[in-house]
Amino acid sequence: MENNRGRGNASGRGGNDKRNTRGGSGRDGQKPSYGKPGSFAGKKPYGDKPWQLKKAEAKKAKEAAKPESDEIRLNKYISNSGMCSRRDADMYIQSGNVKVNGQIVTEMGYKVKLADKVEFDGAVIKPEKKEYLLLNKPKNFTTGGDAEKGLRHVSELVKNASTASLEPVGRMDKNTTGLLLFTNDSDMLRKFTQPNQKSFKIYQVSLDKNLKSEDLEKMSKGVELDGHRLFIDEISYIENSPRTEIGLKLRTPNVRVVRSIFESFGYTVVKVDRVFFAGLTKKNLPRGNYRFLNEQEIINLKNI
Repeated sequence: MENNRGRGNASGRGGNDKRNTRGGSGRDGQKPSYGKPGSFAGKKPYGDKPWQLKKAEAKKAKEAAKPESDEIRLNKYISNSGMCSRRDADMYIQSGNVKVNGQIVTEMGYKVKLADKVEFDGAVIKPEKKEYLLLNKPKNFTTGGDAEKGLRHVSELVKNASTASLEPVGRMDKNTTGLLLFTNDSDMLRKFTQPNQKSFKIYQVSLDKNLKSEDLEKMSKGVELDGHRLFIDEISYIENSPRTEIGLKLRTPNVRVVRSIFESFGYTVVKVDRVFFAGLTKKNLPRGNYRFLNEQEIINLKNI
């Protein structure tokens, strides 16, 4: 067992977990143990309850979803139909290009019912049912667009899952693997790509050489990147694994930051695997496979 940790003292329970597995090495069904005495020691990032929530958070997560009103704002109705963003929808509404039940509507904040007939630029539109899909992304697929021509896009992996227009939440380069959320919910897409995040992401990082304990200690106190101070929630060696295997817990939605942290200390990142995303895990989800979220998982994401 290791005796270097990122932050604080090891918990008694964490130090007794003897399981020796390594996620991100192709054995996705296994459960890695983040090594004592790091903050991840003995915890199960692939388990059903990876982190102990505060009482208030646990109570909030268990609350039933509030019943949705049968009325929604016209700009959201248009956005949900996939025609444009809410902001652009407001411009179309003000310009008189939107009709509700045959009447032009220019009022901001106007609400419509799902049964109403809404015309956008002369075409009748309907909002899509919101869908949420979780993919365990393999290597050599990207979320990028024209800037990464020639590379396979992650949309290929989920194209047969739904007729809805699902988009990946955030960006992942071709060499990063692990959890990637897809949805047609514009509110959720925006929520999980904003700079200030409440939700945690956990990565298993493989380095080209052993991470020095003094560097791990420095990283745990925060890292300066591009003139900004990045706070690291937890960092630790992975138990019963070489010191090239590191567990990293962050709030930032930017995956590139993970590589930048270690590169700023002179390490080359060989592999990055996202094993935990906002309460979602890779449990029973092999590499390259996907599944739809259940109702409780959707509620939890909305309540974060």
